[in-house]
Amino acid sequence: MKLNKGMILAGLAGLVIGGGAVGGLAATGKIAGQMDRAEIENIVRDYLMTHPEVIPAAMERLQQREQAKQIATYRSMLETPFPGAWAGNEKGDVVLVEFFDYACGYCRASVKDVDRLLASDPKLKIVFRELPILSAESEQAAKASLSAAQAGKFYAFHSALFAAGPLSSASLNKTVDQAGIVPKLTDPAIAQELEKNVAIARKLGFSGTPTFVVGDRVISGAVGYDTLRQAVADARKARTAGQKD
Repeated sequence: MKLNKGMILAGLAGLVIGGGAVGGLAATGKIAGQMDRAEIENIVRDYLMTHPEVIPAAMERLQQREQAKQIATYRSMLETPFPGAWAGNEKGDVVLVEFFDYACGYCRASVKDVDRLLASDPKLKIVFRELPILSAESEQAAKASLSAAQAGKFYAFHSALFAAGPLSSASLNKTVDQAGIVPKLTDPAIAQELEKNVAIARKLGFSGTPTFVVGDRVISGAVGYDTLRQAVADARKARTAGQKD
C-alpha cells in the first residue's frame, strides 16, 4: 500500500519523538502535546538530518504497521480457502497463504519449501490462492486447478503441474489428463474466486508471485524454507501471546 505525506510524517514523528528526539523536546521546555505541527515538524526534521540512518528502519516499521492493518481487514477472506484449495492441518493454529501463478518459475522453485513446511509442521494450514497474471496459459491452469480442488484433487494436481516444468498448453493438458479432471472453464464460482484474488492482491499492494501472507507479514518472492519457517514461528508466537492477553 502507498503511504502519503501525512502518514509518513505522523509515523516518523511518533517513532522519533518516542526515541532519540526526546532531548530536543526537553530543550524547548515543552512536551509533544503542547506543541503545534510546525514545531514538531522542525524537531523531527532536525533530528533526521543529524541521524539519517534511522530513516530506513523507521519507514520499514511504519510500512509494517500499515501492512498489518490491511491484512487484518482482509484476514477472513485471505484465510478462507476456495473449497479444497488448501493443504496441511484443516484446523491449524497458523495459516500461511500463498498467492501463486503456475507460469511463475519462482513459484515452482518454492514448491519444495512449502512441501517441507507441511512435512515438518503438523499444526500448519496452507491456503493456496490462484493469481494468474503472467501468461495466457496462467488463467487456464488456474481454472483447471480450482476444478481439481472441487474434485478433491487439488494438491496432487498442484504438485504435478509444477513438477511438469515450465507451464505450456502441452504440460497443462497432460496433467489434466493424468488427474482425470474436467476443467470448468466457465464456472461462475471459479471466475469469482480469481476476481477476488486479484482484488485482494491489488488492495494489499502485491508486486508479483509468489507472495506469502502469514500473521501480520507479507513475504514476497522465493525466500526459502528458513524464512518461511521463521515467519510461521513468529506468527504462532504472536497468536499465543494474544491469547494470553
